[in-house]
Amino acid sequence: MPQARDVKKVVLAYSGGLDTSVILHWIRETYGAEVVAFTADIGQGEEVQIAKEKALATGAVAAYAVDLQREFVEDFVFPVLRAGGKYETDYLLGTSFARPLIAKHMIEVAEREGADAVAHGATGKGNDQVRFELTAYALKPDVKVIAPWREWDLKGREDCIAYAHQHGIDPGVTREKPYSMDANMFHISYEGGVLEDPWSEPPPGMWRLTTDPEAAPDTPQVVEIAFEHGNPVAIDGERLDPVALLARANAIAGAHGVGRVDLVENRFVGMKSRGCYETPGGTLLFEAHKALEQLTLDREVRRLRDELLPRYTTAVYNGFWYAPEREALQKLFDDIQRPVTGVARLKLYKGGVTVLGRKSPNSLYRQDVVTFEEDHVYDQADADGFIKLNALRLRIANQLAAESGPVAGDGAVAHDGG
Repeated sequence: MPQARDVKKVVLAYSGGLDTSVILHWIRETYGAEVVAFTADIGQGEEVQIAKEKALATGAVAAYAVDLQREFVEDFVFPVLRAGGKYETDYLLGTSFARPLIAKHMIEVAEREGADAVAHGATGKGNDQVRFELTAYALKPDVKVIAPWREWDLKGREDCIAYAHQHGIDPGVTREKPYSMDANMFHISYEGGVLEDPWSEPPPGMWRLTTDPEAAPDTPQVVEIAFEHGNPVAIDGERLDPVALLARANAIAGAHGVGRVDLVENRFVGMKSRGCYETPGGTLLFEAHKALEQLTLDREVRRLRDELLPRYTTAVYNGFWYAPEREALQKLFDDIQRPVTGVARLKLYKGGVTVLGRKSPNSLYRQDVVTFEEDHVYDQADADGFIKLNALRLRIANQLAAESGPVAGDGAVAHDGG
C-alpha cells in the first residue's frame, strides 16, 4: 500500500454509486490527498452529470465527465465484434472491454492534473481490479494504484452503507435492492445480492434494456443489418454513425426481449461467479455478423480464426487489452474481415434471433456448384476417389486390428474349465 506521504493527488474512477462515493471520502481521509473524480460517459445517460455533481459535493477538487461513446463503439465494441468474440461461448464481454477505455482516459487525466496515483472501486475478488490496473501499468508504468477494497477494513456493502450514513454521503442504494449493476451503451451487467445464489432466478423488474420475452410483441420483426469489412454500417437500409447504429440495434432487439444471458463464469482470479447480462443490440449484431461470415470467409481461414479466438477472448476478459498478444490477434482478425461486406436479414421474436438470409458481393457460395440439379462445374464421380483416400487410414487400421487378433486387456477372457 502506498504511504500517505507518497500520494498528493489521486484520479478516481467514479461512478456516483455507493462504493466510489465512500472511496472518494476514504482516500481524502486516509491519504490526505486531493481527489479528482473521473466519470466516463459510455452511454449511462443522465447518470454521468449526476455523478459529476455528486463527486464535487462529496469532496473532489475537480470532476471530469468525458463523452467516450464514439470511441467506445469504434475502438472497443466493433473490434471485438469483428473478432466474433464471446468469452466461454456466452458472454459478449461488454464490461471487460469498457474497463481499459476508462483506465486509458484516467491516465490521461492523471497526466493533465499532475496526479501521482489512480484509484478504482473494484473489489479484491473480481476481474475489474486486474483490468484497470493492467491498463494503468501498461500506459504509465510508474503510476501508483490505490485499491481500497484491498486496503480498508470495510467488509462489504452493509459496511459501506453504514460508512456513508456516518459521513453524510448519499448511499444511492437500498437494502431491499442490493445487487450491483454496471451499465454502458453496449450492455448492463448484474451481480451480487440474490444473484449470488445460482439457483435463484433474477428478481422481477431487474432487467432494464430488454422486454420480458413473454411480454414481447406477438408479431415478429424482420431487420436487415449491412456490414463493410466486418463493421456494421446500416440498419434496414439507413446508414448510421456507430453510436446511433448501436442505439438503434439496442432499441429494436430490446423490444423483442433479445440479449438476456444468465451464466456462471470463470473469473481470472480463480473463482466461479454468477452474472446476468443483457446485450440486445450486441446480440443482434453478433448474429448478423456470423451469418455474413458464413458466406464470405474461406473455410480454413475461419477455422484458424476460431482456433485462436479463445486466446483473444480470454485476453480481453482478463484485462490484457493493451498487451501485444491481443493487439497482434486483432490485426490478424481485422485482416480476415476484409471480405465481410454485405447484408444479413434476421427475424426477432420472443427473445430469439433467427437468420432468414444473407448476401454479399464477396460471397464464396456458388449456387451453380452446390445445386442438386444438373451442373457443369462439379463431376460427382470425383467424390469416389476423394472418399477412398480419406478412408485409407481407417481401412489400414481395421485390417491391422483384424490381423493382430485380440490384445491382452481388450476384454478377451481365457477359460480353463468350470
